[in-house]
Amino acid sequence: MPRLEMRAKHPLAIRWCHWINFPLLAVMIWSGLWIYWANDVYRIGVGSHTLFKFFPEGFYTALGLKGHLAEGMAWHFFFMWFFALNGFVYVFYTILSGEWRYLVPNRHSFREAILVALGDLHLYKGRLPARKFNGAQQIAYTSIILMGCGSLLTGLAIYKPTQFAWLAKVLGGYQAARFEHFWLTIGYVAFFAIHIAQVVRAGWNNFRAMVGGYELVEESSRE
Repeated sequence: MPRLEMRAKHPLAIRWCHWINFPLLAVMIWSGLWIYWANDVYRIGVGSHTLFKFFPEGFYTALGLKGHLAEGMAWHFFFMWFFALNGFVYVFYTILSGEWRYLVPNRHSFREAILVALGDLHLYKGRLPARKFNGAQQIAYTSIILMGCGSLLTGLAIYKPTQFAWLAKVLGGYQAARFEHFWLTIGYVAFFAIHIAQVVRAGWNNFRAMVGGYELVEESSRE
């Protein structure tokens, strides 16, 4: 029977930024819904016919989201600075520590991401390269950083459209910036759902590594 040993995987700074970001982003999304309720304009439809409305009236009523515009703006614009700061700390740490080498996609990542997806669908039985993050994770985690930058820029354009008129113009105007900000939020929700499903699928060992920084591996698997 192979012996198990603890092997370091995630540094403390990465874990702190990860766990701090989760409640911050949850607060940002929740307060954003308070704000969005006051001007619920986005839908999928043809002309005046609506095929799909993202948040029906019952959604706002059930979750008590109606009538909190001022409160939502206060929470949103307060916590966005902590969200931005946490993001900056994470990016600077990955650059200074060299962790970016594990996270940034390379020329093999896109092919590997396809194989990972096929493996999840049980259509690919081959082995993937053994490394800290596979191609799918590299693309996903890099994308979420870029999405965070996008949320910050579009958010500033919406928050201060006069002071940041140049930024709003670059983003296509105020309405375009608001539209982009909305879809980035939808992207976060989709990422959350997939990320949590993958964590559950990966098992306790992977979760333990993000909590304590170490994972259990078979001693014989070491190179």
